[in-house]
Amino acid sequence: MSSYDDDNIEFDFFDEPETEEAPRARRRPRRERSGPPRTPSAPTGLVPLLRLVGLIAIAIAVVVAFVFWVGACQGKSTHDQYAAYATKVRTVAASSNALGREFATKLVSGGLKQSDLEQSLQQYAQQEQQEYDQAQQIRPPGPLRQIHQQLVDAIELRAKGLAALGDVLGQWTPKNTSTTIDALAAQAELLTASDVVWEQLYRQPATQQLKTQGVTGVVIPGSSFVPNTELVSARSFGVLLNNMKGASTGGTPSGLHGSQLVSVVANPGATPLTTATATTVKVSADLAFAATVEDSGNFQENGVVVHLTITAGSTTIKRTQTIQTIASKTQQTVSFGNFNLPTAAFGNRATVKVDVAPVPGETNTSNNTATYTVFFTLG
Repeated sequence: MSSYDDDNIEFDFFDEPETEEAPRARRRPRRERSGPPRTPSAPTGLVPLLRLVGLIAIAIAVVVAFVFWVGACQGKSTHDQYAAYATKVRTVAASSNALGREFATKLVSGGLKQSDLEQSLQQYAQQEQQEYDQAQQIRPPGPLRQIHQQLVDAIELRAKGLAALGDVLGQWTPKNTSTTIDALAAQAELLTASDVVWEQLYRQPATQQLKTQGVTGVVIPGSSFVPNTELVSARSFGVLLNNMKGASTGGTPSGLHGSQLVSVVANPGATPLTTATATTVKVSADLAFAATVEDSGNFQENGVVVHLTITAGSTTIKRTQTIQTIASKTQQTVSFGNFNLPTAAFGNRATVKVDVAPVPGETNTSNNTATYTVFFTLG
């Protein structure tokens, strides 16, 4: 190979571009934030924790509120249960009390016949038996179940006592009067015992049980069939049989019987009235006249009726009170009130008349009545 060829030989290589670095991304200039500086955000793990704590707090509040709501509902339900029970008992007590008053009035009323009183006593016993059945049907709250049985027992004593009185009276004859009086007094103890059972063994324990249960605003009613035990004493039954003996024979009771008016005073202030001169009486909402009556005979008297009449111009006001039982040579006072005097009564002369009705066998009635002249003024 010649030098010429060496000179003409050229090595052709692919031309490679010069190596260039990859262009860098241009950074935008940072904008300046206007306003207050941003508060640094909480760490990522703290936010769920705070949310969880908040949910727990809300859940606790809901549970507490629910517990209080349930407690309030239960308290109201308990109160309503006891209140409904007391209402039912009050109905039984009111009916039995009314029957007791009717029984007392019957014993002291004059002119009774043996057959009439015997029939009345049997009717009273039947009515009390109905009260007994009604009392058994009452369903008391759990804590009062045993105590309620004492109420049922009290009503049963009244029904048995009334029936026994009727049976004893049906066997009475003038020859066995002494034995009958003792038997009547013994059977009447069932009636007085019923009042003790109701008060001591029922009402008081039931009231205490309500306090123990935290129940307020509910009142357990009381009941009194014989408010005056003297009414069913041996002495009272003796007077009763003596009066019935006179009624059955068409005569009057033997011995000295009588009643008399002792005095009359105006209250408040205890201003005595006199028949000699006019009395000025100050009128207030509590105006009342108290009349004192004495048994002037030798026997106990029952059902002594006292009348009061106020006459002021063309207006007449009448009131009546009854003394259930008054022993011989003793005094009792009855009060008359609740007056609504007309305008014409003030400043003008008025009269107050008090009259004691004669008792069976009373012959002297001259001291039973008195009329007083009064002038009413505003107190």
